[in-house]
Amino acid sequence: MEAAAADTGPGFADMTLDELRLALAPEIAEAAIFDGWSDAALESAAEFAGVDMDVARLAFPGGPMDMTVAWIEHVDAAMAAAWPQEKLAALPIRERIRTLLQFRLDMLDGKEEAVRRSLAIQAMPQNLPLTMKVAWNSADAMWRLAGDTATDYNHYTKRTILLGIYSASIAVFVEDESEDKADTRAFVDRRIEGVMKFEKAKAQLLKPRESFDMMRFLGRLRYPSR
Repeated sequence: MEAAAADTGPGFADMTLDELRLALAPEIAEAAIFDGWSDAALESAAEFAGVDMDVARLAFPGGPMDMTVAWIEHVDAAMAAAWPQEKLAALPIRERIRTLLQFRLDMLDGKEEAVRRSLAIQAMPQNLPLTMKVAWNSADAMWRLAGDTATDYNHYTKRTILLGIYSASIAVFVEDESEDKADTRAFVDRRIEGVMKFEKAKAQLLKPRESFDMMRFLGRLRYPSR
């Protein structure tokens, strides 16, 4: 279990249910390595935190899916706290995205089995709408921290592309047995580099060009340059 939770234990009694679900989420994730996203994992987390089990259940009325969503939201919050926009501002845009992606992956380290079980829950047909909503929120959070202010179609394409990179990176991560997850890091680097090349090419393609001016054209016919 994470030591930080023990330090904040006395505050659990004063939390709202929304606060409690985020506070318990990392402890549930630890227990889920062995117990899955189950009542047993929730009971283990509640016992560690000194929270009444009946109250803990109230914080997760949707059961396993609620638990895994809370964990994702916990990662979102931890990312925002560790890498606020002003801290990232000095980095090139690709490094901002790489830093945020790597932070999220580092938070999963050692919890590969919990991640696998979480992905299986999220992939259930009845959970797919919520899965997509939560995943989109995470991609949006990363781009906002990176300083993105796009409001046109770029707002959606950037998040869709990043969501694809993050999802693929998690799939590589959970099976990666290389030292310090070197294979995952290389995979992330390649995908980000590919996106940056695409964005550069797109910018060149969409660069405003000098519009055709009929009067200038006629003037050149009448007074050709020497």
